Amino acid sequence: MNKELVNFIVKKYLKFDKKNPFISISAILAFIGVAIGVMVLIITMAIMNGTAKEFEKKLFTMNYPLSIYAKYENSINTKLLNELEDKFPDMKFSPYLSSQVIIQSGDNMGGGMIFGVDPKKESEINSIYKEAAKNLKLSKYDIIIGDGIRQNLFLRTGNKATLYFTSINPSGLTMMPKLKRFTYKNSFKSGLHAYDKAYIYTSIEALQTILRKDKTSYDGIHVYSDDARKDIIDIKDFLKNKGAGVVGWWQQNGNFFAAMELEKKALFIVLMLIIIVASLNIISSLLMTVMSRRKEIALLLSMGASYKEIKSIFLKLGTIIGFSGIIVGVGLGFFGMWVLDTFEIISLPADVYGTSKLPLDLSTLDFVSIMIGAVFIVLISSYYPAKKATNIDVIDVLRNE
Repeated sequence: MNKELVNFIVKKYLKFDKKNPFISISAILAFIGVAIGVMVLIITMAIMNGTAKEFEKKLFTMNYPLSIYAKYENSINTKLLNELEDKFPDMKFSPYLSSQVIIQSGDNMGGGMIFGVDPKKESEINSIYKEAAKNLKLSKYDIIIGDGIRQNLFLRTGNKATLYFTSINPSGLTMMPKLKRFTYKNSFKSGLHAYDKAYIYTSIEALQTILRKDKTSYDGIHVYSDDARKDIIDIKDFLKNKGAGVVGWWQQNGNFFAAMELEKKALFIVLMLIIIVASLNIISSLLMTVMSRRKEIALLLSMGASYKEIKSIFLKLGTIIGFSGIIVGVGLGFFGMWVLDTFEIISLPADVYGTSKLPLDLSTLDFVSIMIGAVFIVLISSYYPAKKATNIDVIDVLRNE
């Protein structure tokens, strides 16, 4: 194959055609369309990934990497906790008791979930709690609550709040819910409004007393692990015959992340249509070039050019237009990511999204998928017109044109 001939013809056809400007305009629109499609895909996938990781980070903190739960009453106790700490010294364990409560301050009331924890152990695995409890001397009936609850109840440090528990306390002929007055010490902001309006922390001794729990028994154990997906297998084997199970934070929020992954895939497919639409301009531009250059193609074939060389000319022409668009699109995509990351052009409500800054994180897999998809579409779009150029009847064209 004569590469010099192919390159010469390609350079000629890439120049603006003054006789047929629509052909050149169509090629320019194809180039712009591919570039915009790739740019939008890169930025969108980066936003989707960044948002998912931001939520993952927040949920990871408030849900704990692993949680051990009881399969039957009193199956989780001090003995099991000590065995776990001896068996897995690289992990951190925080036992807890929990209960649903109604919290009241003055005329204001709200619902929530209270956790009785060991302040020292909980601070080692929960950075949100650690920050809220820092420099505080917590007594038995002190509470640390989410900032959403504090705002709804207008609480100030040292104020008293009454907590109504779901457990029933027999009193004469009536059944009264258990209640106790706690002292508000501080509040925390997790970045997720749902947790800030529901979570309450107190001492484990307080709930043991109020709920009449055995001092050696717990509702569960929160676990911190550097590699939770791997360690869950080891803990599951260890707990097999001990009346307890273990669940990972990703399993507790499986539906949420499945929905985000589905949305990401749907967006990828929809935005890939932008590149497909742009590729139609590549097809139309090349087909118009073939039709307008029929005489030249016939002359080249009659002078000894092979059908393979003719096909290569138009295939190369289409790939240059498409690949140029892809390269420019990648540049624009990363530039757009830099602009969004550097300047706060888009501000998000932190109570809804967990962050006020637009999170961006383009994964290598997404970038490779975008490149493969775009290249495949460009090659397919270039092949048909290139194939069409070899179907010219040389004798008929030379006789009539």
